[in-house]
This record gives sequence, structure tokens and C-alpha cells, in this order.
Amino acid sequence: MIAFLGILAGVCTSISFVPQAIQVIKTKKTEDISLVTYCLFSVGIFFWIIYGGIQKDPAVFLTNIVTFIPAVIILTLKFKSVRRMK
Repeated sequence: MIAFLGILAGVCTSISFVPQAIQVIKTKKTEDISLVTYCLFSVGIFFWIIYGGIQKDPAVFLTNIVTFIPAVIILTLKFKSVRRMK
């Protein structure tokens, strides 16, 4: 039951980034997205993935993998946008 709650919390958190990723993909607009925030967030997720793997905790590992994907998509598009502005 506790593991299920962890997975449920992780799924809710993870999918919360999907609408932002879809919006950025559709509009290509990233001006209002903080590069520093998404860099720090992505690094934090990366460390949670490592932690979940070391601890063999599927809730932590899998939900952060799912969170990492849209975060990296948003971050990649933000980097491309910043380069185009220069």
C-alpha cells in the first residue's frame, strides 16, 4: 500500500510536466520558462533516478524516469530558443 501511494504520487507529479512539454512543442515559445529552474530541476531528477536505482526503489526510480523525459524535452527546446536569440 505504501509503495502504491509512492507510485501514485510520482505519477501525478510526473505527468504534471507533460502539458508544459506539449505546449512548448506546439508553440515553440520558451521565453517565459526559466533556464536555471529547468536545469536545476533536471539535475535533481537525475540524482533521484540514481538514488532510486541504488535503493532499488521502483517508485522513486520509475516516476523520476517519467518526469525526466518531458523536463529534458522542455530544457532542450529552451536551449534551442536561447541559441536562436543570439
